[in-house]
Amino acid sequence: MYSTLEQKYQRIQKELKAGVIALAGVFFIGTLWYKFVEDWSWEDAAYMTVITLSTVGYGEIRPLGPRGRLFTIALILMGVISIGYIVNRFTEAIIEGYFQQGIRIRQQRRLMESLTQHYIICGFSRTGRQIAIEFRAENVPFVIIDSDLESVQIAQQKDYIVYQADATLDETLWKVGIDRAVCIVAALPSDAENLYVVLSAKTLNPKIRAIARASTEEALQKLQRAGADAVVSPYITGGKRMAAAALRPQVMDFVDGIISGTDRELYMEEFLLDPATCPFVGQTLGEANLRAKTGALLLAIRRASGELIGGPTPETAFVPGDVLIAMGTAEQLRALNKVLGPINSKRLRRPRKS
Repeated sequence: MYSTLEQKYQRIQKELKAGVIALAGVFFIGTLWYKFVEDWSWEDAAYMTVITLSTVGYGEIRPLGPRGRLFTIALILMGVISIGYIVNRFTEAIIEGYFQQGIRIRQQRRLMESLTQHYIICGFSRTGRQIAIEFRAENVPFVIIDSDLESVQIAQQKDYIVYQADATLDETLWKVGIDRAVCIVAALPSDAENLYVVLSAKTLNPKIRAIARASTEEALQKLQRAGADAVVSPYITGGKRMAAAALRPQVMDFVDGIISGTDRELYMEEFLLDPATCPFVGQTLGEANLRAKTGALLLAIRRASGELIGGPTPETAFVPGDVLIAMGTAEQLRALNKVLGPINSKRLRRPRKS
């Protein structure tokens, strides 16, 4: 399924092509008539057809009988209709900006085809817009899918890569590179649509991480059963955060500052240990001595099995597939990234503007 913009652009292309083909057909018919019916040379026949279609007002290059003049009248009418149709379509294309849209569509298509290890945001409502802001702040590549023209135009104004289509369709997900993406975020207003997105994404790319939005507790459970790696309910999560802000305000201010990047001193990051490149796999935290080498604080380790080790001790060993969750300044986290080797990690956060 093509996006609405693509459909409009392709429609005007087809109409212009149809007009050109019709004009060429009229020229071909006129030339054949003057050649075989009036028994003129090919050169005279083509010339007569051209000056007739262009209505320049030249006279007949050879005398014509009543039948020939009737055909010439019909030829003029067919030519005027064909040329008028082409001019009308061309003018509409210029006024509506279809040519500029076509250029933009081709550019965005090339960008989408070049994306790899990117994120997909399904839905550009209030939730999707905030996610896009966070992704841009993190400097990660992402593409947006939305079927609403107004939302698409807003995304284009913000210079996001956006594709107007139905995110629940497999063909749409293929268009935005679902097979090359690392994560998909289903932030559509409908829980049913988010469920479809998760099911489609996991079918097309079983390795992709799927994050979904849920409005109800029942939808949350269904999305989890459908294969979503994380399900967020704005109402449940918002209620919990408001309660925590009321009960533990300083803790919430500290955590929010780190997660959202408003605290310009400290950041949190995660690192996936690759046994092929990381020299510390098999060593203990004490042997690796990462705190002394980088200054970053290791908060937790997530095992490949899903086990979470909070506050690891010096005796905690690193094993293949561990995800290290660390906190520190931007410089400390970059140093940690360097000593761990060329590993698979997210882009380090950059301080945001206030």
